[in-house]
Amino acid sequence: MAINIGVIQFPGSNTERETGLAIKRSSMRPVEVLWNATSEKVKRCDGYIITGGFSFEDRSRAGVVASLDPIIGILKEEAEKGKPIFGICNGAQILVESGLVPGTEKNQTSIALTDNKRIQNDHVVGTGYYNAWADLKISVPPESTAFTRHLNSGEIIHIPFAHAEGRFIIPDKLLNELINNNQTVFRYCDNSGEISSQFPINPNGSDYNLAAVSNSEGNVLAMMPHPERTKLGDKLFSSMREFIQQGTPTNNNKISYVPEKNTIDYYTPNDSASEWVIDMVITDNEAATVQTALQRIGLDVTVTRQQHWEITTSGDPKNSLKKIEETGELFNSNKEYISEINTKKNSTSFLVRQKEDVHSQAKFESIRERFSINELVKLKRGVIWNICIKSTNFESVLNSIIDTNILFNPLSHECFRIS
Repeated sequence: MAINIGVIQFPGSNTERETGLAIKRSSMRPVEVLWNATSEKVKRCDGYIITGGFSFEDRSRAGVVASLDPIIGILKEEAEKGKPIFGICNGAQILVESGLVPGTEKNQTSIALTDNKRIQNDHVVGTGYYNAWADLKISVPPESTAFTRHLNSGEIIHIPFAHAEGRFIIPDKLLNELINNNQTVFRYCDNSGEISSQFPINPNGSDYNLAAVSNSEGNVLAMMPHPERTKLGDKLFSSMREFIQQGTPTNNNKISYVPEKNTIDYYTPNDSASEWVIDMVITDNEAATVQTALQRIGLDVTVTRQQHWEITTSGDPKNSLKKIEETGELFNSNKEYISEINTKKNSTSFLVRQKEDVHSQAKFESIRERFSINELVKLKRGVIWNICIKSTNFESVLNSIIDTNILFNPLSHECFRIS
């Protein structure tokens, strides 16, 4: 009897062909499952692979919009039955944002996949999108997961990766529990198996050199590199087949870790800094996508988005800011302009910033070194989300929005309420 593997695709997914070929090489049958497929079609599959790509163009951040889609609720139910779910690259980001990985109680978001940070000798030597080949070492007993059963203990696989937001961030307390639970499935290493946090061995700065993390039961795996793009990764898919054939024998592990509740303080402007709020002339598709996602789960809101820069300079601020503006580094004057925070009745605004703002660091270095503007002392970048709530239950709806994590991941971002 054929084993049917649902190839889950969202708008922006782009590796369905490679995924289908890898499934066929492992004597299984790929079944195309779009994000809006019927529940019956999804449930007929024996297992699932959430493909790589750029679901919903990575709007807000990679994977978060897709994680709120109704099909994820179906996959959560199927995962509880023991069915295997394999998220690759963008699929991994979706699993992390949905909480299916690492699988804390009620699938709360408890880890993050965020911007790459390439490190050598404690210096950031690169950020952003990066693609190459990596060596991954299995760091759990092979029988621990549905996807490693055909690997040997300590085996190294050589496969490609291609991502911009692939850096795992995990609280120390949770990481220790994941290690003890055999959930830290693959780690970046060199070709002899040595683990080092230095680039290029660790290509994105991930905590603990992590390349893949599973849920506690071992039937859901979030993996950033792409095993489907090479026959060198086929053991993961043949393992998945064996796991299904043997009746999905999941582990009995549980996670005791409870994520801290989000706390949002009011933003206090820096008196010694200047603030730029940047608006767009053209339609902001990112805000529109976030608005649609929130409306789809029953929240009657409108959403707009602005960029925020906090700029600290020495000397005459007016002259320094003029020179910084002329570089074009902080906004594109052809489609953006300096504005003010949107304020409307029944609305509030949040300022969201990366905890490790590698984007601002790159801009800071460019302005000082490329344009020789030494008056620039400090630079912070953020996004302002303006939320207009039509319901009379203002604070209740606001809390529901925050609970989705669509505006920020508390592991990788800080959030302030502006009004």
